[in-house]
Amino acid sequence: MIRFLKNQVKRESHDAERLVLGSLELELMEILWSCGESNVRDVGAKLGRPLAYTTVMTTLDRLYKKGLLVRRKSERAFVYSPRTSREGWERRRAGDVIATFLHGPSSSAELLLSCFVDAVGEHDAKLLEELEKKIRLRRKELYRRERP
Repeated sequence: MIRFLKNQVKRESHDAERLVLGSLELELMEILWSCGESNVRDVGAKLGRPLAYTTVMTTLDRLYKKGLLVRRKSERAFVYSPRTSREGWERRRAGDVIATFLHGPSSSAELLLSCFVDAVGEHDAKLLEELEKKIRLRRKELYRRERP
C-alpha cells in the first residue's frame, strides 16, 4: 500500500512537472502554436535571438518527452507540432492547480476559492459577473442530474 501511494505521488508530481515550462521551452511552444509544424532549423530561425541548433533540438526533444509535442521523421530530421492548443495547455495547467488545492485539506479549498474570487473581482467586474452566471448554470446542471 505504501509503495502504491509513493508511486501515485511520484506520478502526480511528474504530470505537474510536464506542464511547467522554462522560458526557452515556452518561447519554442509559442513559435509552434503560431506556425504549426516546423523542424528544428525553422524554429531556431524564428527565435528572437541566435541560439545553437543543438540547444533548440534538445529543448524540442524535451518538450516531446513531456508530451507537449508530436514529431514525425521527414527525410533526416524531425518535424515537430503541438499536441494541444495553447488554450488546451493553459486549461490543463489551471485544472491541475485547482485539483491540487481541492484534493488537499478543506482549508486549502476554501483558501483557493477565496483568493480566486478576490483576484477575479480585482481584475474585472464583468468577469466576476460571468463567474456568477457559470456557477448558476452549473448548479442547474447538477440539479437536473440529481433528479430522475
